[in-house]
Amino acid sequence: MRTLLFTGPGGAGTSTLAAAAAVRAARTGRRTVLLSRQPPAVPGLAEVPGLEVPVVDPQAAIERVWQGVAGALEGLLPELPLPPVSSVLPLPGTAQLALFAELAESDADLVVVDAGPLEAAADLLALPATLRWWLDQLLPPGLRALGAVRTAAVRFGAAQRGPVDAALAAVPVVEALLARNRLAVPADTAVFLVARPRPDSGPRLRAFAAVLGLHGLSAAAVLPRTLPADGTGEWWTARASEQEAVLAELATVAPVRAVPETATAPDGLGSLADLLTGVELPTAGGPLPPGPERVDGGWRLVLPLPFAERAAVDLTRWQDDLVVTAGGTRRCVRLDPLLRRCEVTGGRLTDAGTAQARLEVRFRPDRSLWPADLLPAEDLPAGALPDDLLPTEKRTT
Repeated sequence: MRTLLFTGPGGAGTSTLAAAAAVRAARTGRRTVLLSRQPPAVPGLAEVPGLEVPVVDPQAAIERVWQGVAGALEGLLPELPLPPVSSVLPLPGTAQLALFAELAESDADLVVVDAGPLEAAADLLALPATLRWWLDQLLPPGLRALGAVRTAAVRFGAAQRGPVDAALAAVPVVEALLARNRLAVPADTAVFLVARPRPDSGPRLRAFAAVLGLHGLSAAAVLPRTLPADGTGEWWTARASEQEAVLAELATVAPVRAVPETATAPDGLGSLADLLTGVELPTAGGPLPPGPERVDGGWRLVLPLPFAERAAVDLTRWQDDLVVTAGGTRRCVRLDPLLRRCEVTGGRLTDAGTAQARLEVRFRPDRSLWPADLLPAEDLPAGALPDDLLPTEKRTT
């Protein structure tokens, strides 16, 4: 299964190009779904054979969730008046949750996601790790194990159901949703950045490239909406010169696949499909992020953060997570069992500000956690590894 995600600074036709890609894929015989939070502007999309076009409705999504939760709460807390479905208001972030749920539930060969502006796309990408983090904080594994005991006790009449049981009942639902995260496999996810080739586009797309790297993804291509090649006049000459300079800058983010601008918006399926004539769109993303590698005295974990600047990157360790902040976006990276038995000794951002920027984090065995029957912990003196990013007070284990 593949996922194509379209996003951009806005105003360049992200939704239109997402629809064009979906139509083109469906016409090749692939069972395709186009997900968007807004109805398609081009009529007739729903009639394309092999193409489904559900409109993600955050209000409807929260009402479906409330219907499932309200019944359980009424039985557990009969004295608590609960609002009807028609009175429930969506929480902030419901739009991203509804889109993520629709994406997770789809089993189509190809799903094309109109993720909206860059900020909305960043929220969508951050949602799985955020849900996982809050689930672990509010209902840690120990409490869930206790909940399993309580469930058995309730089943045999040794205990009564309570509010905690209602909260624990939601855990399998969230776990199942996270398990079906189609964006979790970078090789199956292609991210396309749609933008007008104007001077402000380069900095915004470079900043978003760091966000993608933080979530283990990379941009498959930049789709700039370029000027017609046969323009004339002083205005066109000036704009063409500006466009040429911006296109060179955008090429440092990802391969450029120019999509010529049109005088009017597509008014039918024919003109919509024509937008991508001659434009090859990759259907796969980047390689899987590298795992920990053995180095002298311990291990090293490398996280690509394209174009990240050192001042905008922060790093800390919290229990089994490596918490990384880049460009105002934060993500918890769950460490594998090996690195959980290690302590962080240093971190540094190499090649800062370039497409090759990456965060290198060093680990060494924690003698208090290192089993004697595993590889021996190296006798490494303190301070032997670089420590130019991770402040001492943030080495929380």
